[in-house]
Amino acid sequence: MIHVMDINDNNPVFSKSLYKVKVAENIDIGSKILRVSATDKDEGINGDIMYSFVGHGNAKGYEMFSIDPYSGEISVRGDLDYEVNVGIELRVQAADQGQHPKTTHCKVLVEVIDMNDNAPQISVTSLMSTVREDSESGAAVALVMLSDKDGGKNGVVNGHISGTVPFKLQSSYKNKYSLVVDGPLDRERHPQYNITITAVDEGTPPLSSTSVVTVHISDVNDNPPRFPEPIVNVYLKENSPVGDMVVSVNAYDADEKENAHLSYSIKSSGMSSSLFNINDLTGEIYSLQSFNYEEMKRFQFQVQATDGGVPPLSSNVTVNVFILDENDNTPVILLPYSDQGSVNSENIPYSAEAGYFVAKIRAVDADSGYNALLSYHISEPKGPNLFRIGSSNGEIRTKRRMSDNDLKTHQLVTVVSDNGDPSLSATVSIDVVVVESTGDMQTTFRQLPVKEESFSDLNLYLLISIASVSVIFLLSLISLIAVKCHKTDGSFSRYSAPMITTHPDGSWSYSKSTQQYDVCFSSDTMKSDVVVFPTSFPPGDGELISINGGDTFSRTQTLPTCEKVRISHTF
Repeated sequence: MIHVMDINDNNPVFSKSLYKVKVAENIDIGSKILRVSATDKDEGINGDIMYSFVGHGNAKGYEMFSIDPYSGEISVRGDLDYEVNVGIELRVQAADQGQHPKTTHCKVLVEVIDMNDNAPQISVTSLMSTVREDSESGAAVALVMLSDKDGGKNGVVNGHISGTVPFKLQSSYKNKYSLVVDGPLDRERHPQYNITITAVDEGTPPLSSTSVVTVHISDVNDNPPRFPEPIVNVYLKENSPVGDMVVSVNAYDADEKENAHLSYSIKSSGMSSSLFNINDLTGEIYSLQSFNYEEMKRFQFQVQATDGGVPPLSSNVTVNVFILDENDNTPVILLPYSDQGSVNSENIPYSAEAGYFVAKIRAVDADSGYNALLSYHISEPKGPNLFRIGSSNGEIRTKRRMSDNDLKTHQLVTVVSDNGDPSLSATVSIDVVVVESTGDMQTTFRQLPVKEESFSDLNLYLLISIASVSVIFLLSLISLIAVKCHKTDGSFSRYSAPMITTHPDGSWSYSKSTQQYDVCFSSDTMKSDVVVFPTSFPPGDGELISINGGDTFSRTQTLPTCEKVRISHTF
């Protein structure tokens, strides 16, 4: 038997010259993905095969895999990333173990399968730093680019804006968008917008990402100045010093910077602009003069606030200045007791009862309110306190009947005070003379020595008028007497006895014929005034004649309140 010894004369042969395998990216390290196999016809060590990678030191991807030299199993030893290597080509060598090893090669193509492991990316390029608040809809604000490293549907991205904002994404070209204005903007309400852009791919499961874009809104002068109230009421004391601050008016402008820079002015409105001055920066209003309540009680003017925008906007506020009264006027005594250069005197009968009317003091005060509320009182008299005065009406009356111990002349000093703080007052002095009977009563005014004045034309006309009336009256009286004397004797049969009639108002009438006259004594003015007028005329129609220096009243003039004595007589 002859034994043939083997020599290493055969090369290893792979079962395939090209191996293909698909591997998902992000597969676990250590996972076996493929086994290559080769055979050798030789025996012994000449047929033992070992596997290895060829050229892996210079090629990419070899570091991602390892091969078992005995079994030919290829395993993953690194992270596979579809976005880095879509496919990897490996060269595997099979070599026998003979003295002179023989080798052979095959190719292994590893196709990396994409997984949706990359979220979309958002890139924003701003077109302007700020957006005007008056920008129209459709104005472009920024460019937005969306991208995804994944492939296929995993790389298809859609973008939208989250939330409600006056902006929208407008698609321009394949994952490219424009961020545009989509509604009215108002800087005063929203000075800036934080816009959230969301991008979502179409992978399974879908991945998304967000990006926040801050858009600043720039101001335009679209808001006029505004005052807190349309009307401002100011209360200013009269006689306040010139230059005092009256009030400060302040407006608010919702705009910013120059558009909110305000200046103030007083709109021309008659004399108010000359009475007040305003600080154009602060709105403080100052008085240019001192005010008198008795001359002017209220001022009204308008203040205008104007901003610094282009064009400027303005608004007005109405200022009402009410002058407050101060007690700066002394009470003034009215006639007849206010005559300068005269001493007042009143007579009262000794038989006057308690409450007898003596005189009435009248006074006025130019102030108002409590400052013009007057009260009357008699300063402490010398001797017994015989008189009293109404604190509110100024009527002086007796407190009791006269007695023999009382003085015949009483000097009453009446003080009229207002209710201001401090109170101001005026005084008037009246000499009250006690007479025995009413026939002796008269009101006199003792003239103090004064510089004599020339006889005026008015006195001349008055004297002529009184003389004329007296002459006419005497002629009429003589004519009536003459007519009566020429009457027949039978006229005496018609003679009626004199008749005295007492009237309910306290007056009395003495009559023998139809001629009657009323004699009027004034109770609240001068006691010496006597007014005589015929009673045959209707009331208010008589021609009145004043005796003892009284006034002459016209036919239609209403008589003052008086005490009347009606006298009837026959001619």
